Amino acid sequence: MAQQAEASRPYIPLQDRLRQLLDGPVALDKRALLGTLYAEVSRYETQAYAAGWNDALATVRRSSRRDEDA
Repeated sequence: MAQQAEASRPYIPLQDRLRQLLDGPVALDKRALLGTLYAEVSRYETQAYAAGWNDALATVRRSSRRDEDA
């Protein structure tokens, strides 16, 4: 379910998202700001990690297909 929600969100580069949080209309106290920043960075790291695994799996699949064809 979380992946579907993530997929429906438009991609915003991390730097832009952090700028939105820092310059946003709502002033956050330090704890809330750090918590929000941590959650955003963790989300981006998770997406990057998953993308890396997907790329690695695709590469392995391509190589095994080539080996089978040879």
